[in-house]
Amino acid sequence: MSSVSASSLAQALIRREIIELHAYHVPPSAGFIKLDAMENPYPVPESLSAEIAAAVAQAAINRYPDPSAASLKAKIRAVTDLPGQMEILLGNGSDELIQLLALALNKPGAVLLGVEPSFVMYKMIAAFTGMRYVGVPLKPDFSLDCTATLAAIAREQPALVFLAYPNNPTGNLFDAAAIRRIIEAAPGLVVVDEAYYAFASDSFIPLLAEYPNLLVMRTFSKLGMAGLRLGFLAGQPAWLNELEKLRLPYNVGVLPQVVAKKLLEHHEVLLAQAAQIRADRTVLQAALAAVAGVEVFASEANFLLFRVANATAVFEGLKQRGVLIKNLNGGHPMLCDCLRVTVGSPQENERFMNALKESLDHE
Repeated sequence: MSSVSASSLAQALIRREIIELHAYHVPPSAGFIKLDAMENPYPVPESLSAEIAAAVAQAAINRYPDPSAASLKAKIRAVTDLPGQMEILLGNGSDELIQLLALALNKPGAVLLGVEPSFVMYKMIAAFTGMRYVGVPLKPDFSLDCTATLAAIAREQPALVFLAYPNNPTGNLFDAAAIRRIIEAAPGLVVVDEAYYAFASDSFIPLLAEYPNLLVMRTFSKLGMAGLRLGFLAGQPAWLNELEKLRLPYNVGVLPQVVAKKLLEHHEVLLAQAAQIRADRTVLQAALAAVAGVEVFASEANFLLFRVANATAVFEGLKQRGVLIKNLNGGHPMLCDCLRVTVGSPQENERFMNALKESLDHE
């Protein structure tokens, strides 16, 4: 064995679909105006920071966390108006919940179906878990192709369907009636991913009791808790009681539980910040639309997708001017020459717009 290199051994033993994957890339951001990751640009108010600090100071970090996170779940239930008979499952961000769902439903030959372009982790986690992934293209305007999706469901009989609502990276909210048709046609579980719920005008949480094959997934990352890595899955107990068996023990630590609970006690502060971001989004969208050569797409999330000639060069120009956004060019054929910018503070948005115009002038 000593004559075999670690590289050759890894190549021989690790599953081929893992070898062929590229790890999820998070670029270094130190020194940049960071508008690439859909984070809330507004800090926690000082008075609330003091309350959080006091709660953290009293946290029993020498002990394991509450394995059921009962008090945090109760607070989540209260702020989301969850129907009374529904259950909650907490995850280390929504990524863990996506993986847990794929693990649970991956019988031999099982299919995970999504639409494209959408959140890349659906496809990546299908590969992680060995599920067969099927992607249905969106229409050219990024709306849901209901006919094609229903045909794919009839053909593939997927065990698991993910629909982001609003969609990432396009920002649009799919037609709710079309999603209902998909839920009704699907033979398996449909998960509506509402990661950007705080910036959108609709939700499927009120419909959880209506459909036996529907779950709704949310994360608090976009609402101002990205550093806590906290997501939750809501739905009927018949699903969540089984999924609970796959959740690793103590997956949400003491500090995320303490801080998230304190923040949700002041949910109105976070909602006010979300309202400000929606207002900032309107201003930024208008500013982008006014720039010659820029096509900006409507969004109900906390980011804007836009298309511009020579997108990669423009992206590099923005970086040279200290602004980091997301380059989607080359990530999917429908995202050719597309860039995505998180809605920042008014000052950050102004810096971005100035840097964008300078970058375009140099093209």
